[in-house]
Amino acid sequence: MIELPVGLPAELVPLSWLIGVWEGSGVIDYKVGDGSITHEFGQRVSFSHDGLPHLNYTSYTWLFPEAPDGDPKPLATETGYWRIERELGEGDAGPALLPAVGATRFPDAESVETLRNADGGFDLEVSLVHPGGVAELYLGQVKGPRIDLATDAVMRTAGAKDYAAATRLYGLVDGHLLWAWDIAALGQDLRTHASARLAKVD
Repeated sequence: MIELPVGLPAELVPLSWLIGVWEGSGVIDYKVGDGSITHEFGQRVSFSHDGLPHLNYTSYTWLFPEAPDGDPKPLATETGYWRIERELGEGDAGPALLPAVGATRFPDAESVETLRNADGGFDLEVSLVHPGGVAELYLGQVKGPRIDLATDAVMRTAGAKDYAAATRLYGLVDGHLLWAWDIAALGQDLRTHASARLAKVD
């Protein structure tokens, strides 16, 4: 059973099963040319909300030490926002710091139901930023306890490493958050990159 946090905007209910802190481990296995980059890693992910109609997302990953007495090595972080895709109106804040004018158009479950797509799910927008000069915009859908995403745009600074596209899959299975991430990077086509299994710790 999923408990809805106090003050959760109605349009975030389809994403409510993500809310909390998740921690676990996974495997990187990315083929580059004739070789393969393979490592085990740990991950801590947080999904939270602040009363606005989006989820706040952060992820921190680390490589497990090769030696039994070694220390974990920081690997990567990313941060971003997840929201049901819809046209923003006067009842939404922005752009910039401009406040909302009037009430939200989706105050309850009945109004949120009008956002369902033809597949019976809800369209999603996910924007993620990486400290290495990469920003991603994903489009996809949430349908029950499953999320499918694919990049609509990837922006890179001049000094960023080659990274062209990605897909991500998230699912809630036996109380665990499972995910898989395919990427097109370093001159390679879209292919398997990493996956993990996380348990809720908060």
